[in-house]
Amino acid sequence: MGIRVVEFAAIGPIPFCGMLLADMGAEVIRIERPAGSDLGVPVETRFDHLNRGKRSLSVDLKHPAAHGVVHALLARSDVLLEGFRPGTMERLGFGPATVLAARPTLVYGRITGWGSTGPLAAIAGHDLNFIAASGALAAMGEPGVPPPVPLNLIGDFGGAAMHLACGILAALVAAKRDGLGQVVETSIAAGSIALTPMLQGLRQAGIWSAERADNILDGGAPFYRNYATQDARYVAVGAIEAKFYRALLDGLGLLNQLAPGDQMDRANWPETTRIIAERFAAHTNAHWLEVFAGSDACVTPVLNWDEAPSFAQHVAAGHFETVAGQVHPAPQPVLSRTPSRIRGGAPTLGEHNAALLADLGYSPEDVVSLEQQGVTKML
Repeated sequence: MGIRVVEFAAIGPIPFCGMLLADMGAEVIRIERPAGSDLGVPVETRFDHLNRGKRSLSVDLKHPAAHGVVHALLARSDVLLEGFRPGTMERLGFGPATVLAARPTLVYGRITGWGSTGPLAAIAGHDLNFIAASGALAAMGEPGVPPPVPLNLIGDFGGAAMHLACGILAALVAAKRDGLGQVVETSIAAGSIALTPMLQGLRQAGIWSAERADNILDGGAPFYRNYATQDARYVAVGAIEAKFYRALLDGLGLLNQLAPGDQMDRANWPETTRIIAERFAAHTNAHWLEVFAGSDACVTPVLNWDEAPSFAQHVAAGHFETVAGQVHPAPQPVLSRTPSRIRGGAPTLGEHNAALLADLGYSPEDVVSLEQQGVTKML
């Protein structure tokens, strides 16, 4: 790829975005605090999959001597990634105005929580808070009880990181064309909202109810929900199209009891759901998977983390990879000419200090001096 990315250590969307770029071939250098931090959930390096394939430079950004190191690195880089609260990078001396003045071609990617302006801009939050304010969380779960706590796939990764990665790639194309970088900014709040245009449109058209579990895609429809089987396992049913719904009823042996033509009659949904639930509960998960094998009824098992990598489709399609004994989700998307790949596990703190500093022109004596001063640190 020939692209160098400098990633200022953060949690959630920033390391995910950096991982995407590293998988696609970018050299991603992660700047980490020498003293470590309480960022996120502590995990052994070998399990730190978001930092796979990156290099680590451990620098105390508050030390005056660190500025020369970081600016020298940015002067030879193409992309900067940061996820601090608004104003933090400016206070550290690495804000867009300063950095782009020295490196006009740089693409400066940043993610905030709530955005860079507004009454909550400087207030802390996490994925749950941001999707709660987006409208999406209120649409999930069962009525009459609190909404569920979803995994941070919506705000952190799908909302913020994916949008940032897309913007960075577009900005790199623009920089190649006209030689000018730019700031690419999103927030977890805005990125979450940006995932909802279809649902917003359905709601405004009067097609989507404000009540939870009352719509086609939120578990309200009997043909798009999860069902328990006899052995306390679950199957996911997604038979939205009429021909798929018919295949579902056929496999369940319910064509004589439920009319396929009544599929979209909401008045029938509660009773239809009860009948289908009873039928699934009468047999084991394995039984139903055998019944629907090769069928377009859209019935699949609900797999846990340990089971998913062994699912036959994932194995055949290479959806998981094992690197240094650790199972990783395989890079996506698949490119035919320049395929992504996992380029190794996560680095230890400051693992590449000496090599990176030497590349920037620091002598071995300088490297030792910087460590002695507390500017850098290597485990």
